[in-house]
Amino acid sequence: MRDVRKMLTSPLVIAMLVVVAGGVGFGLYWFQPWKLWQDKTVEEALPGSVETTAPPAVAPSEEPSESPSSAAGGPQTLASGELISHEHATSGTVKLVRLSDGSHVVRLENLDTSNGPDLRVWLTDAPVKQGQAGWHVFDDGKYVSLGKLKGNKGSQNYALPRDVNPSSYSSVSIWCDRFDVSFGAAELARA
Repeated sequence: MRDVRKMLTSPLVIAMLVVVAGGVGFGLYWFQPWKLWQDKTVEEALPGSVETTAPPAVAPSEEPSESPSSAAGGPQTLASGELISHEHATSGTVKLVRLSDGSHVVRLENLDTSNGPDLRVWLTDAPVKQGQAGWHVFDDGKYVSLGKLKGNKGSQNYALPRDVNPSSYSSVSIWCDRFDVSFGAAELARA
């Protein structure tokens, strides 16, 4: 009994226990395995898809002037595609939408993927490839991070910065920045 107690209190054993505890703590932080069992659902409406105010009344003698927002008549889908699975099972629809004010959003509809650490929505110029060949291609070329994934399930909107030309990009990836891998991606086909 004394030998066991003496062995457990030796500096080498204590140092090894500290290293193991530190490694387990780092591994839990880095991989965040509990997220595999936690789903976050986010349901957002498409901006500008519902008219909330009536148009202003126009006197009979006045001719209405066409503004860019009234000419557009509401959100317009410019491109769309279906998500395919890469590192994790992923499904849903991706749409590139021009809003009535001229701004653009990437819209994820009926998204269903795994939760994970540091997931992002990327607009890219990379081709979407099936299987493991497509896991790591999205950071090879041009891409724009549209922000953290709001939820791993649901329908969500991600605004494009004003200086981004959406016609320069051909795909969207749910990208895990921590491990540099695509959870899923969609090729955008022009409407």
